[in-house]
Amino acid sequence: MRREDHPTTGRREREKAQTRKALADAAPRLFLEHGDDRVGVKDGGRGEALVAAVRDRGPGRSVLEGRHGHLRERVLKVRDPEFRRFRELVDGTPALSEYAHRRWLRHETAPAEALAEETGRDADEVTVRALAHYALAAPRLAGGSEDPAAAVDRIFTLLQQGWGALGG
Repeated sequence: MRREDHPTTGRREREKAQTRKALADAAPRLFLEHGDDRVGVKDGGRGEALVAAVRDRGPGRSVLEGRHGHLRERVLKVRDPEFRRFRELVDGTPALSEYAHRRWLRHETAPAEALAEETGRDADEVTVRALAHYALAAPRLAGGSEDPAAAVDRIFTLLQQGWGALGG
């Protein structure tokens, strides 16, 4: 086979990939040893992705549909066995679980602002804040389900249709 038939990764790209893998492998250990506040890995990309889910949702899709699709994909990505073991450890430790949940919910402001902008409402309006909050809670609520993606779907049906979606 000729070399150009199989694109190879350059040394620099391989080293970057090894560094990313080493960081990802070390993150759970560092978290457990030092706590999340003392681990220097920034998570601002999460907030940006949540805002992009609203702003870049595509024509004809509602704000809620954009959030639903993004958070459903997030739940599906949690299939990695090592990450699942880490999540089980966090979820099985009440203090860690509560802390992780608080850290996740701090991403509520930016999506609320994006929701407000898209709907013409005020970001401080209780309904806007509530929707941002409940949508962010969906992955945690769905995580313990047998089928997390289906659970996220049911949660967003409830958010879309209200209490009447439960038939009661």
